[in-house]
Amino acid sequence: MKWTPGAQSDDIEDVRGMSTGGRGFGGRGFAMPLTGSGIVIAIILAIASQVCGVNFLGGGGDDQQTQPTQQQPTQYSQSPQESQPRGANDPEKHTMQFVSFVLDDVQKTFDQMFAEHGWKYRHAHLVVFTDDIDTGCGESSAAVGPFYCPPDEKAYIDLSFFQELHDRFGAAGEFAQAYVLAHELGHHVQHLLGIDEKIGRGHDDSIRLELQADCFAGVWGHSTDQRHLLDEGEAREAIDAAASIGDDRLQKMSGRRVNPETWTHGSSDQRVKWFRRGFESGRFEDCDTFTARDL
Repeated sequence: MKWTPGAQSDDIEDVRGMSTGGRGFGGRGFAMPLTGSGIVIAIILAIASQVCGVNFLGGGGDDQQTQPTQQQPTQYSQSPQESQPRGANDPEKHTMQFVSFVLDDVQKTFDQMFAEHGWKYRHAHLVVFTDDIDTGCGESSAAVGPFYCPPDEKAYIDLSFFQELHDRFGAAGEFAQAYVLAHELGHHVQHLLGIDEKIGRGHDDSIRLELQADCFAGVWGHSTDQRHLLDEGEAREAIDAAASIGDDRLQKMSGRRVNPETWTHGSSDQRVKWFRRGFESGRFEDCDTFTARDL
């Protein structure tokens, strides 16, 4: 992508290396966030739970995991040994600058589109953390992958996910990473429009919600293409990323048979289809997965 490194976004909360005082992923469990492109690793863990008969995800059952919990504002503390390098010595400086650029560009694009419809866009924050995090949806972990929490209107990511995306899932390139962030902000659009509150929590609803977030990510992708921010072939990176984290592919990777009844985000073909739809049209209106007969 064509972008210029610069200052960190005002909408980023950088808490890398800071302790939230939580139990962590290995403790008594955590509340599963309501939405998120990630749940990439969580799906694999869920499948492993089915195979082994052990709840690797923690918590006390599906209802307990998916309900947001009421929490006091997160209090962060930092000790010298926990501190991550910052400034010029930060090994993730380039990635942080890229994330800042994408976050601001996606939100600026959505802000303008909301204004065109007479709607008011409210900026989400992106929390960049390490390992474990307390959120408005409960305690969570980097193992879940990137996710969005509606109660606190924040997206969360451990930057190690980008390496996982490249190494484990074979999705390389900056636009693949940008797609992941845009997907999470697509969930923020759903929250602002009240879409996430109007639907149920059934299996089909979850898939339609995730595919719509893919489509909204594509809407932003359309804008980048129109502004000539993409080099030739870069759109393929996001398509490859969408395909790499389809539920059917994840099940195959884990050695399980493909079972659509357990999907949460949709198949690789479905995710690619809806991202393409948004990318080609550039319109929120063309992302109505809830009335579509054929996903």
